[in-house]
Amino acid sequence: MVSLTVAAEQIASSSLTGASVVSACALLFTVASFWWLHARQGRLRAWEPHSFAAIIHGSTARLRLPLILHNTGPKPIVVQNVILTFPDEPASHLPLLWVSSPSRLQPGPDEEARLPAGFVVHGREAQQLFLEFEAPFSGFLPEARDYKAQIQVRVGHRRGWRPLLTFTLRAANIVHPDRYTVYNNAPVGLTKEDQRRADAALLELLEEHEDSSPPGDPPRDGGAGPSG
Repeated sequence: MVSLTVAAEQIASSSLTGASVVSACALLFTVASFWWLHARQGRLRAWEPHSFAAIIHGSTARLRLPLILHNTGPKPIVVQNVILTFPDEPASHLPLLWVSSPSRLQPGPDEEARLPAGFVVHGREAQQLFLEFEAPFSGFLPEARDYKAQIQVRVGHRRGWRPLLTFTLRAANIVHPDRYTVYNNAPVGLTKEDQRRADAALLELLEEHEDSSPPGDPPRDGGAGPSG
């Protein structure tokens, strides 16, 4: 009789332990699901632009890029600042700073000036942006060749600059550097005539810049520079 009682108590204890494990697992699953669906901090994603606008005129170089940003998580991400860098170029060169947020890719005289301002990418959403970057010749003087370019961002939930997108900027496609217009950034070959025109136009700009530099300025080797 005592053995039956002990066996019954063991069975009851085993059932209670099993129920506790099931309850704990259900609670953990509920908490994890809530975190994944509502509280998880996602990441920003971006894709290589298929086109860009550019002008190299006077004492500045300006680039305009169409970007799509996607927030992979449920929490909103605040973008505080953006810069465009060239990681493989000499470290003495400066990055291009974010100077405007235009409403379209093609520049025009009827555009409304929109100064850079922080923006929000809401959870699990994507948005298209046009960002304009600028630097003096001391920071960026493109040659007619491909550049490794990198967009870096400062976001509200992290410290410092973070790489967002690394892509190829095909500066050889800039055949009219003194016009602010749109160029193809897709990996397609230029004709020999287009390549010759791009080389000649950018070389002319470089020579003009060197002629206008004050005496005693150190020689420059073109290119652009990375940020930290």
